[in-house]
Amino acid sequence: MPYLKRLRRLIAALAVLLMAAIPTAAQKSDDSETGSFVLMSAIEGPIGPATVRHAGRVIGLAEDRRAAAVILRLNTPGGLADSMREIISEILASDVPVIGYVAPSGAHAASAGTYILYAAHVAAMAPGTNIGAATPVQIGGLPQGLPEDAPGEEGDSDESGKDRDSADEEAPKPDSKPLRPDDAMSAKATNDAVALIRSLAELHGRNAEWAERAVREAATLSSDAALKEGVIDIQADDVDELLAAADGRKIEVGGNERILVTAGLPVEIVEMDNITRILSVLSNPNVALVLMMIGIYGLIFEFWNPGATVPGVVGAISLTLGLYALNQLPFTYTGLALIGLGIAFMVVEALTPTFGILGFGGLVAFVLGASMLIDTDQPAYQISWWMIGTMAAISGAVLILLLGFTLRAYRSAPVIGKSYMIDRTAKVLEWSGSEGFVLADGERWHARGGADLVPGQPVRIRDVIGLTLVVEFASESERIG
Repeated sequence: MPYLKRLRRLIAALAVLLMAAIPTAAQKSDDSETGSFVLMSAIEGPIGPATVRHAGRVIGLAEDRRAAAVILRLNTPGGLADSMREIISEILASDVPVIGYVAPSGAHAASAGTYILYAAHVAAMAPGTNIGAATPVQIGGLPQGLPEDAPGEEGDSDESGKDRDSADEEAPKPDSKPLRPDDAMSAKATNDAVALIRSLAELHGRNAEWAERAVREAATLSSDAALKEGVIDIQADDVDELLAAADGRKIEVGGNERILVTAGLPVEIVEMDNITRILSVLSNPNVALVLMMIGIYGLIFEFWNPGATVPGVVGAISLTLGLYALNQLPFTYTGLALIGLGIAFMVVEALTPTFGILGFGGLVAFVLGASMLIDTDQPAYQISWWMIGTMAAISGAVLILLLGFTLRAYRSAPVIGKSYMIDRTAKVLEWSGSEGFVLADGERWHARGGADLVPGQPVRIRDVIGLTLVVEFASESERIG
């Protein structure tokens, strides 16, 4: 029909116009929203798995909403190397400029925080803050291989550097003495860290020489000195001053040159979400240990008293959470194997009592495994010896309790079986010749004995052969016993 053809043509024309109009409107909307605000979030405390998730979420949110920039406000003593590298990867891969800002006054970006600040597209510090001490492995408070008077304090002069050079010339050559395994591992970690921080410094045109000193000598700088040394780009009292100072700067983001337009933009604060907060709690190694111990106790009591259900359910959930938390941390397989062996020994002790031998062996294995479980030199991610001692004391108390029940059960008289029936008194019900039936412990038993037994007479059980009782006169039994 003609009118149907006209209707189809009209619908097709409207569809073409609509498809052409939608992208234009969306583009106008995006253009109007692009660069109209700045997101800011705090990275505080030890850097770990929760920090990685939070930083990635903030940068992803900024990319989705096309923010003008992201401010990561740093105040951290450092953290896990793997977590630090993941955050650096997020920053370098970001399509939105990332501004690292050490604030407020009194804050610091030590160790891993120094690397993150170097990775940011713009590095800034508030007055009264400091940066540095980025040595990856330390023993006795000093990097391995350095003398006790190794420089690295704030304000080292060129003259001191010359003195170090002259001292190095007089010192023996490195190849004159082979490195010990510990020294070799320390040298590997240090050189790897130096390569990383120098590459970040060169990427953003910052002071690479001081960055290397921060790693090799644990050098530190105040905000004023960092600005003079070219370690940071901006010193700002607050966020508004920071955005004003960053405005107009040329930076490279994702391989493309970009000019920051940040002056006067509103700042939106992004807090940790609930999942990240839970992860932050779970990534504490002490919490992981407690959850694992609760899981162990719950399973032990469930095996010890089958059908209780509640200990088993609580134990299974706690053990699962503990293992998940452990998976977020740098653990050693040796420590985990010792903990697993300790768990196995304690469970076997609960199921087949061995008078504490396996139980206390499992306790020792658990303590040794817990002490070497976390493989990091960061104090915030090490298991406290107080926690290990407390868990060991509780485990010892539980094992003593189990051992006490075992000893009482061993010393008590049997309640079933042949041993329970012997020497007990029975009553003759029916008797013919040398056999009949007796009532013993409320049950009717087939019995054999003397030919002169009569119904109603008390007898004593002397033996059990299959399902037949061997009985005799009670008076005779007493006389024999």
